[in-house]
Amino acid sequence: MSRIRNEKDIPVTVEVESESWAAALTPRLAQFAAVARHEHVTRAAQELEVPQSTLSRAMVRLEEDLGVALFARRGRTVALTPAGRTFLRSVERALAEVDRAAETVRADADPAAGRIAFGFLHTLGSETVPGLIRAFRVDHPRVRFQLVQNYGEAMIERMRAGDLDLCLTSPVPDAPDLVARRLDEQRLRLVVPDDHRLAGRRRVRLVEAATELFVTLEPGYGLRRITDTLCAEAGFTPKIAFEGEEAETIRGLVAAGLGVALLPPPAVPRPGVAELTVTAPRAVREIGVAWLDGHPDTPPVAAFKRFLLSRRGQLLD
Repeated sequence: MSRIRNEKDIPVTVEVESESWAAALTPRLAQFAAVARHEHVTRAAQELEVPQSTLSRAMVRLEEDLGVALFARRGRTVALTPAGRTFLRSVERALAEVDRAAETVRADADPAAGRIAFGFLHTLGSETVPGLIRAFRVDHPRVRFQLVQNYGEAMIERMRAGDLDLCLTSPVPDAPDLVARRLDEQRLRLVVPDDHRLAGRRRVRLVEAATELFVTLEPGYGLRRITDTLCAEAGFTPKIAFEGEEAETIRGLVAAGLGVALLPPPAVPRPGVAELTVTAPRAVREIGVAWLDGHPDTPPVAAFKRFLLSRRGQLLD
């Protein structure tokens, strides 16, 4: 129950839904804390730069809304009641948390030293992303990065949830709530064990692997969709022997003789496999950057976005 005043300034008792307390009480919490700290309405009003009468009425209405006496009034001074002391402890924690949150978001938006939440594919994590960040920090040395590696759909969901500012992904997404820009393309290779019948070749048509067992990423991964699409273009459906979550694990399974795979080039050559150029169909994956449409950028995010777009065609150099 809560007491509020109607248009004739007559207190009335009404039901207040629990989720409405924060909205109803928040504007008066800092005032309450100031009065409690000074134990004097006049001095608190001077600190807050509001009329004493305004502050006095606010405290009376706060007590009426709560239905609890927070102050014992003694002339010009006030003292907290036991209920007031209990309420003050929680109010101080809440106000401190708001202060910390405000400082955090202000710091994250600092043009010189703000934070960028950046997602990218695992296969871009060993060389491409470190090189991009190193180049960006030449002109923005104090900008901080929160880095998230994941597959494309998972990153896009985290972006929609507000956890990421932007991400590098493949294929380039096409969704009404996203803005996506193609930055580069990466050739895919047919990776086979080094004792495979095709291992001595430099080039191969994908249809020549139609009878092979394939090792692929799990459904939902962009590279899995590309693999399925390329095999379909070559006229066959791949026979899947194993599915994994990370490209280098897939390459290791190929080295163990468990199948063949379509993969981007490794950061470091791996023994036990041969990597063949696919001549038909054209085996590439597009790499793009995506962000939420209409989502306001902080200055550091805007600067990094401009930097990425300036690297079109050079992302994988």
